[in-house]
Amino acid sequence: MRTRRQEAHRRWNALRTTAARRHPWHRRHRRHRLSRRRAGPSAGEDARADRTAKRAVTVFPLLVLAAGGLGLALPSWFEGGKPAIPYLLGLVMFCMGLTMTSQDFHTVARRPWVVALGLVAHYVIMPGLGWAIAHGLDLAPELAVGVILVGCAPSGTASNVVTFLARGDVALSMSVATVSTLLAPLLTPYLVLLLAGHLLDVEAGPMVVDILKTVLVPAVAGLLVRRVAGALVRRCLPALPWLSAATVGVIVLIVVAASASALKDAAVVVLLAVVLHNGLGLALGYGAGRLARLEPAASRAMAFEVGMQNSGLAASLAATYFAPLTALPAAVFSVWHNVSGALVAAWMNRRSPKKTST
Repeated sequence: MRTRRQEAHRRWNALRTTAARRHPWHRRHRRHRLSRRRAGPSAGEDARADRTAKRAVTVFPLLVLAAGGLGLALPSWFEGGKPAIPYLLGLVMFCMGLTMTSQDFHTVARRPWVVALGLVAHYVIMPGLGWAIAHGLDLAPELAVGVILVGCAPSGTASNVVTFLARGDVALSMSVATVSTLLAPLLTPYLVLLLAGHLLDVEAGPMVVDILKTVLVPAVAGLLVRRVAGALVRRCLPALPWLSAATVGVIVLIVVAASASALKDAAVVVLLAVVLHNGLGLALGYGAGRLARLEPAASRAMAFEVGMQNSGLAASLAATYFAPLTALPAAVFSVWHNVSGALVAAWMNRRSPKKTST
């Protein structure tokens, strides 16, 4: 039995503890501790993934350039790897699917007209530029189809990271990249047929099936795996940019090796076509955003979603359906658009995007 004094002492301690818990300072710090506890390791893992992605997108051009140089120096060693290209692309798209979250689709629901604007700009500007550059430079039919094929591909897998480095609207960037990838089986083959069908035979129907198998199915599979095993995938996120970069490097290695002799003769004109294609795409993508009165951060996302292409898909389709020379623009684009994207992102990062009314 408690004495009267012990009971009074217990009540006093309980009253003092309750008052302390009601104090704003205590509530604020308790919420902070709880939020950190709920965030748990995933918040730290996401931060590490961002840092790793930054390093990967910086090293990526050097990696792809080294792969291209190796393929050019030792073509006989790697030219036989052409049948593996679709599987390698499937691995890249599976990694992309693992990085997708439901938030990417929430942005589509919140701002459908902005995402639609990005998709229209992407699938109008880049295919149109590819056609104009191919005819303006009077490229050989194989190279012309390669340039057009790059322009008809969906958004590049590194565009989200470059948008992040440029302090752009990452949510918009991820939404446009996701939806453009989902629409690629319907749009890419028939745009190529429309713009390049008079140059070479274009098998649009089989292309649809190949894009479904190598792009859409792996991406959706990655998304489902993340929903089922989210905690495990979050722990693997830091490794995904490096795995994707290495895989694209192998694709470039095989493509360059398969057309090494032709590359020595066409290197200058292919590089000129790629630089014009990518540079004008970045500029017109940003201009489309500003013309639509989007905020500067959203316009930056538009620039990279228009100007950066999934050149791995273009290389895979070119290697499967056309001559080896057709895949050269995609291989060169893989290197150049990451170099230019990183440089433009670094320049934009120094200029703080000011909000304007939409």
